[in-house]
Amino acid sequence: MTNAFGLDLPDYPWDRLTEFRNRAAEHPDGVCDLSIGTPVDPTPEVIRQALSDASDAHGYPTTAGTAQLREAIAWWYENWHSVQLDPATEILPTVGSKELVAWLPTLLGLRERGLTVACPSAAYPTYEMGATIAGVECRRIDAGQIVDGASLDGVGLLWINTPSNPTGEVLDVDTLAEVVRRARAAGVVVASDECYGLLNWESDQPATSVLSAAGESFDGVLSVYSMSKQSNLAGYRAAFVTGDAELISDLTRSRKHAGMIVPFPIQEAMVAGLRDSEHVLAQKETYRSRREQLRSGLEAFGFRIDHSTAGLYLWSTAGKNCWESLADLAELGIVAGPGEFYGAAAADHVRIALTATDERIRAAAERLRGAAN
Repeated sequence: MTNAFGLDLPDYPWDRLTEFRNRAAEHPDGVCDLSIGTPVDPTPEVIRQALSDASDAHGYPTTAGTAQLREAIAWWYENWHSVQLDPATEILPTVGSKELVAWLPTLLGLRERGLTVACPSAAYPTYEMGATIAGVECRRIDAGQIVDGASLDGVGLLWINTPSNPTGEVLDVDTLAEVVRRARAAGVVVASDECYGLLNWESDQPATSVLSAAGESFDGVLSVYSMSKQSNLAGYRAAFVTGDAELISDLTRSRKHAGMIVPFPIQEAMVAGLRDSEHVLAQKETYRSRREQLRSGLEAFGFRIDHSTAGLYLWSTAGKNCWESLADLAELGIVAGPGEFYGAAAADHVRIALTATDERIRAAAERLRGAAN
């Protein structure tokens, strides 16, 4: 639908779940909404206290972020990924990661340069929406296809997502390195969305960051990270982009003109959250417990779980169209996310989120197991 600004924007996809939500709500024990990955657990006290202490914020904050925040982000990358960043030139805080994803094609000037966006075949819809807002095309190319020689001609920005939303797939360091090599050879910027990186279920180590695979420099490479998942900070809009110093400089300049600034109290809260690893590890264990319960119930009900080695979702299929699976789940009072939202290649899967209370996760798992008996 073309809006008043001449953009051909589709209706918001989640509105299509209304009938399934209504059916699920009829369950006598209430709905178990596992459709959207919004955190439900409390924001850690160390972060809330830092926000409160910084609430006397009468002056304008800086787009580039305080020195303390940039140093905390650099410390975070070194602590979790053994990656060293220059706090002064290779780091930029953003107002959540979604706004950066949506506006990066525009800020990179892809339309003026006659270039397109590329993203995975099953992908977070905002990669494609960012291309639409910028007035350019979006191509679907998976990392494996690039490694196998798929052309990047005409692409200006390549999105990779590891761990993936919705599939939970994690790209290994060799694949990342080869994608970076081929993108550089084609003159393509690689932006890696890594916001689920610490929620790696098959290792105590985080999923590999693209910066770990970039080689001797970060030229043409950006890592995008959000604190929403690791620290229950979705409401704070706390995120950052790091990597290529020239790109970070250009983005900082553009964002200054546009007023894209993280508020000072949020910056201070981010510092506290980034420096404290204890709450991150505790939250991961909470999600691990929920994941094990849900996986058991889904498999008992007849779903196969694909990938899902990291992140906050179980990428599930019953071997039929996602809308049929959604209808089956709604009969049990469970709401899930249809794979079709993430691309045509995902139409036979549903995305099951771990982001519900322990009680609702337990209820969903029990209903699934009960229906299987």
